[in-house]
Amino acid sequence: MKRIKPVIFILIALVAGFLIRGCFSTSSPTPSDSLASSLKPKTSIYTCSMHPQIKLPKAGKCPICFMNLIPLESGSDEGGEREISVSPYAAKLMEIETTEVIREFMSAEVRMVGKVDYDETRVTYISAWVPGRIDRLFVDYTGIPVKKGDHLAELYSPELLTAQEELIQAVQTLEKLKDSNSSMLLETAKQTIVASREKLRLWGFTADQVAGIEARGTPDDHMTIFSPESGIVIHKNAKEGQYLQIGSQIYTIADLSTVWIQLDAYESDLNWLRYGGQVDFTTETYSGKTFSGTISFIDPVINPATRTAKVRVIVENPTLKLKPGMFVRAIARPQVAEGGRVMDPALAGKWISPMHPEVVKDGPGSCDVCGMPLVTAESLGYVSKTEENAPLVIPVTAALKTGKRAVVYVEIPDQEKPTYEGREVDLGVRLGDFYVVESGLKEGERVVTRGAFKLDAELQIHAKPSMMSATSEEPRAGSREHQHGDTMPQAMITPEAFSKQLGAVVDAYFEIQQSLAGDSPVKAKAAAAAMTEKLGQVDLGLLEDDGHMVWMDHLNNLNAATGKLVKAATIEQQREVFYSLSQQLAQTLKTFPVQPPVYQAFCPMAFDNTGATWLQQNNKVLNPYFGAMMLHCGEIQETIGASK
Repeated sequence: MKRIKPVIFILIALVAGFLIRGCFSTSSPTPSDSLASSLKPKTSIYTCSMHPQIKLPKAGKCPICFMNLIPLESGSDEGGEREISVSPYAAKLMEIETTEVIREFMSAEVRMVGKVDYDETRVTYISAWVPGRIDRLFVDYTGIPVKKGDHLAELYSPELLTAQEELIQAVQTLEKLKDSNSSMLLETAKQTIVASREKLRLWGFTADQVAGIEARGTPDDHMTIFSPESGIVIHKNAKEGQYLQIGSQIYTIADLSTVWIQLDAYESDLNWLRYGGQVDFTTETYSGKTFSGTISFIDPVINPATRTAKVRVIVENPTLKLKPGMFVRAIARPQVAEGGRVMDPALAGKWISPMHPEVVKDGPGSCDVCGMPLVTAESLGYVSKTEENAPLVIPVTAALKTGKRAVVYVEIPDQEKPTYEGREVDLGVRLGDFYVVESGLKEGERVVTRGAFKLDAELQIHAKPSMMSATSEEPRAGSREHQHGDTMPQAMITPEAFSKQLGAVVDAYFEIQQSLAGDSPVKAKAAAAAMTEKLGQVDLGLLEDDGHMVWMDHLNNLNAATGKLVKAATIEQQREVFYSLSQQLAQTLKTFPVQPPVYQAFCPMAFDNTGATWLQQNNKVLNPYFGAMMLHCGEIQETIGASK
């Protein structure tokens, strides 16, 4: 016990010493202590690359698109308000690509539908020039082709007999007076003959008929009516034995060697159509054959019901393949110049007839058909092919559109790091894969054509102004305004039976959408075949006039898309075709509404961040472009068919 007590006292003393040192020590922490403190984990904030407004303290899934959250790293906020700099390695990861802003003539595509019609300038009306009775019709049914000079009918008229007698007597009188010394009597007799001949000519007698009457010295009891022009008899208005008055119509003959194509052009497309412009078109009868014609007239009045204007195209038809009444689908490809003008290299510096656009000459002169003075192509709205007339254009993928606003990212040259500036621009019309730039860019600048959405997301993460900084009242990408012009499709009133049949087509489309969202290419293919079948069951006879023609255009586009979808070999190809089908069906349902309404959804990440739309039965997002990978990525953009 005596040995243990000293040890206990020593231990107590040591503990007390350490406690006293810890309480009263004022020395600073060692370097090892600071290093340990710096290695302690800091609290991180996690955000979504697609929805930067989401900020959570823990890693997980985005509550909107269900993508994995990423750490929100703190960093310097360098550059201007809308500038963003990234490292070369980050630029490669973002797969950023740029394209130079250029001036180049681009072709617009104006699609129209219409019918073949008679050329009114080549329609001839055969009528009675004197009262009489039709005793014989040589052409006794419509559809007969006739040539100029063919006999058509025989007419008996007492007045013609009297006129012939006057001519015969005048000739006989002159014969009797040939030995007379009275010059006055001879001159009077000659003038009487001239007047009698002219009277018969005005009543329809040919020069040969008049000469025959003079030679025979006896009148004809019947007058033969000859065809003044070649063509097809399209109307037979008289019957044998019928008594006619002056002006009574007997036949109507149409020369079909030239025909008109009467097309309907949307109001938003009229700016690109010009008198003298070329139009290509196809018909159902001659599948795969393309015909061409020249615009000869653009109606100055808009149809208030369809918001279209009539465009007349004149077409040479020497083989008579084109027949009046045929449905046609036409497309014009004018080359757009600066300021909404049109450039046609074939008409540069040319002179055109204002009445007959097929008459084009190298210099001033008169029209070979009507004799009117020729006018310059420039006076009709054409410009020459020069660099200053070419519009400023950028690829469609460079523009991030949110209705009225459009943002592009411009590469800033001569920087240490890849640096880009977000810039709002004014865009004009879309021409295929390009937009015309009205203002905001200069020729030679480089714009981001791939990865722009990622740069925009970076700006949002750094709380800088971006594409989504302001709201817009205009439709978002995927709407008709995004694709072509500012005019929405005009809704048409359709019978209830037609709406039900179209509703069955929409139900088949929903099967495709749900199959792709479920990653099932087999079901999607079967649903596409079912949609094709439903399209074939839609009764065209339920629509009339303009509605019939508009539906024909929609039907052909829908059938083309479903046919490609059935033939698609992979689900990736199916999804690409499905996007085209979705765009077309959206336009169809805006033109031919059905009930209940459908929902149009939009995913900005589809197709490598270019974005795509689709239609749904309800407002629960089921993404057909990603399937289970990002099933709920997207948002409802529009309700089609909802009552307003």
